[in-house]
Parts: sequence; structure tokens; C-alpha cells
Amino acid sequence: MKIPAIPVPSPSYVWTTVRSVGAFNVVLSFAALWAVVKVSRALRWRLKTTQLRGPPRTSFIYGVSHDLALSQDSGGMYERWATEYGVAYMIPSVLGQSKIVLCDPRAIAHFYARETWTYVKTPVSLALLDASIGRGVLWSEGEAHRRQRKALTPAFSNAAIRKLTSVFYDSAYKAKGAWDTVIESSKDGDAIIEVQNWMNHISLDTVGIAGFSHDFGSLDGKRASVTEVFDSFGSNQQASAVNHVLILLASVFPIITKIPTKRGNLSKKLGVTMGEISNDLLVRSRREKDVNTSERDEDKSVIGLLIKSESQDTELHMSEEEVVAQMKVLLLAGYETTSISLTWALIELSRHPDVQTALREELLAFGPDPTYDQLKVNLPYLDAVVHEILRLRPPLGEFTRISAADDAIPLSEPVRMESGEMTDSISIAKGTLITISVAGINRSSAIWGADAKEFKPSRWLTEDGITAKAKEVQGHRHLLTFVDGPRTCLGKDFAVAEFKAVLSVLVKSFVFEMRDGPDTSIEIARGVFPRPRVIGEDGTGVPLRVRRYQ
Repeated sequence: MKIPAIPVPSPSYVWTTVRSVGAFNVVLSFAALWAVVKVSRALRWRLKTTQLRGPPRTSFIYGVSHDLALSQDSGGMYERWATEYGVAYMIPSVLGQSKIVLCDPRAIAHFYARETWTYVKTPVSLALLDASIGRGVLWSEGEAHRRQRKALTPAFSNAAIRKLTSVFYDSAYKAKGAWDTVIESSKDGDAIIEVQNWMNHISLDTVGIAGFSHDFGSLDGKRASVTEVFDSFGSNQQASAVNHVLILLASVFPIITKIPTKRGNLSKKLGVTMGEISNDLLVRSRREKDVNTSERDEDKSVIGLLIKSESQDTELHMSEEEVVAQMKVLLLAGYETTSISLTWALIELSRHPDVQTALREELLAFGPDPTYDQLKVNLPYLDAVVHEILRLRPPLGEFTRISAADDAIPLSEPVRMESGEMTDSISIAKGTLITISVAGINRSSAIWGADAKEFKPSRWLTEDGITAKAKEVQGHRHLLTFVDGPRTCLGKDFAVAEFKAVLSVLVKSFVFEMRDGPDTSIEIARGVFPRPRVIGEDGTGVPLRVRRYQ
């Protein structure tokens, strides 16, 4: 009988097989280790974190996060849950994660006092910030954040902003001149003006001149590269919806932020463009410093302080990477937040002509353009309108942090736990996600009263206009718009002064109406930050009917 030959594998085949089996075993080992770590962390988190009640999961994958991301009023959702579950509750998030939501002034004050140390940015937030604006004051935590912030603080002092007030007025009057020309050419004595675009130009030119002694010229019709990128963000709302999904998944797997998307590519392009501008401005300013004899004054400007911080001899040294990142942060913040607030102000004044008239009467009675100090204290109705906009329409609606250490958060009133028992404090394990809804707190009926959802500037004019509960909120004028604690917005006084100066010029000069009547519907669209948009308009369009005040 012939015995069939048994094929003998070649040495290379055996080695390849062994290597593949070995690689497979390594992958299995890492997967098992990852699973063990995840399970152990989950067990520790459940044992050490107070288990609170909260809304049920509406999606197996997203929890309630997708509902919040797509909502036109996420603050209202958070407020309804607070009414049902108490001032602290738990919401299901992406892929089995949970977040604790704080709606209690005492708990929020405790949280803010420990931000950048106990409560830090999530990995996905850090990845997105690093990719777009770099490792500046928004990205940094702990000691690095304290050092960077301290280096920048003199540029935003009252004395520094007082010198910049004329810049705010110059930008406003440039816009006024352009609008006068448009209205003059109209047969009807009025014109339809897309105001959000103009507010963008005012904000960009102002931050360029005030912060970096550079005129972008957008109010003169120049198309700077940075404005083109900024404007591109609002042009594709469908891409924004896709981006929502990827960002939600990236909260669990930050590597997803590396996946190319239209919005992601825009963010990178914005970062590169702002970086190029910042480097050019730094080179020019360093050259000017070498021949500038008034260095003492220059060092108190943003650009002067940044150049000074590059010196190895200074206590508050910043690397070149950090310096460029600060400039990108200031460009972004100066462009986005103030322009959004100004746009909302013109919308609300158009919807409420009685408020617009009362504000104009105060401004006209005052007379000439107010100085910085007069803007702060001599125009109470202007102050009321500005802060009512900041309350009702904060540029950033919410934020989430992760605990870097175990903690215990006190509450001003007890809440019912998942077990049914009551507690007046929450135990927080390291790795817990904490969310605070700025819009939910600013517009909470439980905090601000039954008229919290109304645009009502008069609430700021009397002592009892602000409820006792609202006065428990620690933050600028009892608002969370500028947050609080170590991360309080460094430029809040700059922003409020610019807001007041620009609004005073426009309201004295023009009458504003909604193009399609006072009941025109407004929705939230996506720019770099969420922006208002008249329903049916492209991008982030807000067309208003504008005529001169006679």
C-alpha cells in the first residue's frame, strides 16, 4: 500500500503562523486587559459615586446625548429634568457612560472653586482644542493655566480697557457709515441688512486693533483669510449634524477626532490660518519693540505682554507655542462671542420695540458717546439690556468636565437618590463626568422666577428684580455666562464694554425691525459656536429692516 506523502510546511510558513498566532494572542491579551481595567473602573465608580435618579435612556448608543445635541433648547431639557429629579441628577450618555448634572448654586460654586485642579477638561475637549487653537489658556489646567492667565491679566484691567474704548467706537461708527450709505441709496428710506455678518466684522476688526494693533479691514470690505474660514462654519448645517454624532462617539473614543470631516477640516484650517496671522503679528511686533522707546506702555497690551512672556528671565515665561495659542484664543473669543451677543441684542430689540425705544431715549438723553467709566455706571437701562441678553442668550450653553480626583459636592437642598433615600451631598469618584447647563441655570424659573424665559431688562433695575435664589449664583452679576472660579472669562470686562459701546452707537442711529414682522421665528444654527438664524435663511443669516432714527 502506498502511503500518501504528508506535506511538510516550510520553515517560513511555520514562522509566519507562529507570528500570526502570537500577534493574535497579544491582541487578545490587550483586549482582555482593557476589559478588566474598564470593568474595575466601572465598579469603583459605581461604589464611590452617589447614584442619583434621572431620565431614562432614549438611545442604546447615545443615551440622551443625541437628543440634547439636536435640541433647539437643551437648557429647557435640563431644567425639566431638574424639576422632576432635583437639583442634581444623573443622565445616561454615550455607550453606557453617565453624567451628573448640577443645577444647584451651592454645588456649582463648589465645582467652580476646584476647576482646573479637581475638575478638568475631558480628553475629547483637549483633543479638539489642541487641534484647532493649541495649548493656550483654554487648553491648560492647574499650574500651567494659572501661569498663563496671570501673564495675560494686565491686558484686561480697567486701566487697559479704558484706553481701548475709542477702538470700540471706531468700529461701530465704521458700520454706521456703511449702513447710512446703503439706506441713502434705498428708495423707501430703509434697507434690509444682514446684521450678523456686520457684527462679525465689528468684532473681528475690534479685537485685531485692540489686542494686536492690526486692522483686518473687514469693515472696509477686505476679505481676510480668517474671516473666510469663520464664515464657512455656518454654511453646511448637514455637516454639523454628522459632526454631532462623531463628537458624541469621540467622548468615549477621542481618537475619532482624527477622522477627517468637513467641520474637522475647517477647524484645522482655522487653526492654521490663525496661527499664520499670529506668527506674522508676533514677528512685526518684536521688530517694532526693538525700536520702540515706550516699551512700558506696550508691555500692558496683549501683544506686548505675550512678547514679554517669551523672555526666559520672566517668572511667567511662555513658550512660543503657548504665545501663539493665546493669540488664537483671543482671536476666536473676540470674534465669536461678542458678535453672537450683539446679534441677539438686535434681534430682541427688534422683537420688543418698547425696549428699543426706552434704550434709545436713555442714550439720546445722555448725549455724547459715554466714556468707559460712564458705560459702566451712568446708563442703567443699557446695562440692563446688555445683561438680559447675556442671561437669556449665553454664547455657550453648557460644558462638561471630568473629575481628576475623588470629591464630595455639597447641595443647598437634598435630592432623592436611586435607592429612594435622600442626600444633601454627592460623592464623586475620580473619572466622573459633570455637566453644567449655563442656559439652564440662566433661564431657570426655579432660580430666576416665573418670568425667567422672558426678555425683561427691567428686572435689573430694582433690588427685588433679581430673586433671592438668583443671588445665590456666584458669577458675574449672578450669571454663568462668563463662568466662575479660575476659569472666569478673562476678557469679560472687555466684552461687556465693547457690547455696550457698539450697541449704544447703533441704537442711537437706527431703528431695527424684523424683516418679516415681530413674530419671525429664530432657530439655532452652527457656526464655530451656536448662532441665531432666521428660519429659511442660508448659513447664519439674520436680515433686519433698518432705517435711520430721525
